[in-house]
Amino acid sequence: MGFNISLGTNLFFLPFLGPVCSQTTSSLIYASENPIPVGSNVTFFSSKSVTQGAWLFNNSLIVIIIPGNSIIPSIWSSRVTFDSNTSSLSIRSLTLSDSGLYTLEAINLFSAQLTLSVQVPISNVTLMAKATNLVEFNDTAVFTCLSNGSVPSYVWLNGSSQVTAGGNVYLSNGNTTLTIVNVTRYDEGPFTCNVSNGVSYEVSPSVLLNISYGPSNTMIDIKPTSLNHAYRTGSNITLNCSAESSPPATIMWMINNVYLNQSGPQLQLLDVAPNNSGNYTCLFYNSVTLRFSSASEIVWIVDPLAAIVVNQIGGPAILNKSFTLNCNVSGTVDSIQWWRNGLLMSSNSTTILSKNTLILNPVQLSDSGNYTCQAINAVSMVTSSPYTVQVNYGPEMATIMGPNAATTGDNINLTCYASSYPSSIYTWYFNGSVVANTPLYVTPPLTTNMTGIYTCVAYNNITGLNSTANQMLTVVGKTGMVILMSLLITQISAFFLGRITDVEVIPLDMSAIEGFPYNLKCSVTGPVDRVYWLLNNQSLLADNSTGFVMNKTIFFTPLERNDTGSYQCMAMNAAENVTSPPYMLVVNFGPETPITEGPELAETGKPAIFNCSALSVPPSEISWWFNDTLITNTSMFMINELSLNMTGNYTCMAYNTVTGINSTNTVMLTVIATIKTHTVPLSSSNFTLICEVTGFDYTIQWLKDNQTLNTTTSANNTHYYIEDNKLHFTPVTISDDGMYQCVASNTLTQVQSPPYNLLVNYGPLNVTIAGPDSAALGSIVSLTCSAVSMPNCEFQWYFAGYSVAMKMGPVTTFSVHNNSEGNYTCQARNPVTNITLYKTKVFTVTGDLYRIFFACHFVKCDDLTVQI
Repeated sequence: MGFNISLGTNLFFLPFLGPVCSQTTSSLIYASENPIPVGSNVTFFSSKSVTQGAWLFNNSLIVIIIPGNSIIPSIWSSRVTFDSNTSSLSIRSLTLSDSGLYTLEAINLFSAQLTLSVQVPISNVTLMAKATNLVEFNDTAVFTCLSNGSVPSYVWLNGSSQVTAGGNVYLSNGNTTLTIVNVTRYDEGPFTCNVSNGVSYEVSPSVLLNISYGPSNTMIDIKPTSLNHAYRTGSNITLNCSAESSPPATIMWMINNVYLNQSGPQLQLLDVAPNNSGNYTCLFYNSVTLRFSSASEIVWIVDPLAAIVVNQIGGPAILNKSFTLNCNVSGTVDSIQWWRNGLLMSSNSTTILSKNTLILNPVQLSDSGNYTCQAINAVSMVTSSPYTVQVNYGPEMATIMGPNAATTGDNINLTCYASSYPSSIYTWYFNGSVVANTPLYVTPPLTTNMTGIYTCVAYNNITGLNSTANQMLTVVGKTGMVILMSLLITQISAFFLGRITDVEVIPLDMSAIEGFPYNLKCSVTGPVDRVYWLLNNQSLLADNSTGFVMNKTIFFTPLERNDTGSYQCMAMNAAENVTSPPYMLVVNFGPETPITEGPELAETGKPAIFNCSALSVPPSEISWWFNDTLITNTSMFMINELSLNMTGNYTCMAYNTVTGINSTNTVMLTVIATIKTHTVPLSSSNFTLICEVTGFDYTIQWLKDNQTLNTTTSANNTHYYIEDNKLHFTPVTISDDGMYQCVASNTLTQVQSPPYNLLVNYGPLNVTIAGPDSAALGSIVSLTCSAVSMPNCEFQWYFAGYSVAMKMGPVTTFSVHNNSEGNYTCQARNPVTNITLYKTKVFTVTGDLYRIFFACHFVKCDDLTVQI
């Protein structure tokens, strides 16, 4: 039996004793590097020494191994070295044709195979675009990546982001062609292609697209700002148009669809008049995209309000009749408000508010007071002087006080009273003839023919009403003295025995709360013919919400806040009248909607002050809440230093402990970072820092490490340049690392941003493995992988070509055993740049590591026959 191996056109026959019992395996041999660049040298190592056998390449003989010697065919002899001690095979100056299957045959022992890949390193990577001047939504971008090298793999990047197929993005021709259908403004790039194989990688130069877009997101900004864009006559107004457009759009201005002789982004209106009011439109046109767009705002020019006065229309205010007030204003008015005694009025069943007119119908006694009207338009607010309304009423029922009997020759006093405003005109009549024109009638010396009925007529010359009272007077002569004295004694007894005492106003309810019923009682001791009620020393009569029960009780259905006042009751009989001490009724109400003061927009680090008040009796308890959490129980609170997390709803709650009512009002505060930067720094890519400023017109300066970046220098510097509030790096490099700040300033203030630490992401570069190349059986070995990278790389270890990682992290540690010999490969990956590099170390086991046992017969060198 023999073993045949072809050697070019020759045949070797290796006879051996015993059956063939070798096993094919790949774990017994490994390469010093695989894959490997063309032109490099490679060494194949065997974990077992071979004394009889051969190295083959694609079943062609490279080396014949015989005891104590080896034979290398001439076709390989110039490039191959065989080490008989280790059975390793070295091949120099590799070519692409050296890729293939390498086999080590140990006769009657084993057959080990390994596939070697020889690759040409990637080079000359270029990126071409079919066109670079494109129109958004219209055009398609087509990129082609060209390169030299074996087995190339293509990865596409837009800036630092990987481009993958999907949506309007297509990859074709083995990923060498990138197609973006209907490009958008966000597809400008820079685009690069990353070409790699097992031995190298190279990134193409970047390509930028010039994508024309817009005009879109159009707007008009009007300065100074004003509610509803309404301005006083004589103001100076600036309108600024803006749109997202590339190239910048041309702008024309129109008012009410009529073109103005004005172009450009700014329109200035000086010393405006009402005829400048109208719908202002800026019309945008992009000459490349051939698209139009527009933005419009309505501007109102309004004269400020001038004189304002309250006038009475028609007759005076008379109880239970209609009464009208007019608010006379010079100028254009948007709205009018009426106030009575400092309280805002609203329409109800007896109060009609119509345009500039206030109608009270019917008039009630509680309508007396000071009235003002307040006129408002978009640019001004004026308030009239108070106009005093006094409700005219009466006379109510007239009463007469005085004796019913007298003797001849006496003079008596008869007093007439009737509640009335203005005070009544009194006339006394006796037997149809006028005897006096005063409320007090003093008779002349009485005669018996003056016995009769005395009549008092009370007349109100404003209301036109009158009231009449009669009293019978009996005059007796001296002979009737006994009878008269008896009558007088009777009257005197009645006077002293039935005198009015203890007149007092007492409440019948616990709390006087607006909107609820309430009762006051006139408590009297003694005989009473009638009870009169007074409010603030004026007679009180029934109206829609106020009534009386047998004159002794006044009821409110319900209470109103203007029922507050000093109440008295006057009890009367034929002999006298007594008035109670004042009772002060305070109507508890509210709180009304709180009035809040506080900022709606504020900057971080600045203070903010909030104030709250609410109309309420008694005064409300005030508390402030932030996003439903209590922060203070005071009407004013201050935040010394604002931060972003303080943005939210600040709610003032007013609580009346008597009415049990609470009312709230909320201020929405937005806290803004004065200057903010956001970045995605990737080495060799374009990168931008943005200085974001809110709240005022500004200029921007940039600092690096507390030194001002020179804009003059940047204008001629291809590495970075400044545009508006942006700092562009084209591209950003490691040398750009540092502390950056932007300074925003105007004529009033200057704000400097917090430092931003720019760390450029790059790598990995220069991957190395530190550790021994060999060690004795039983040793503990550590291999450490490192790479220059920002941020630090993620490391994985692979052994002997296995696809599953054996270890995560930069260090792998193992105890040396028979199977520890082989290739240890470290994978270094930057998680930001997404670049991955590999490094392989060949590790061998030294010392008496192996003992070779043949399962079949040993082969003797003497038995080997070579035929040529």
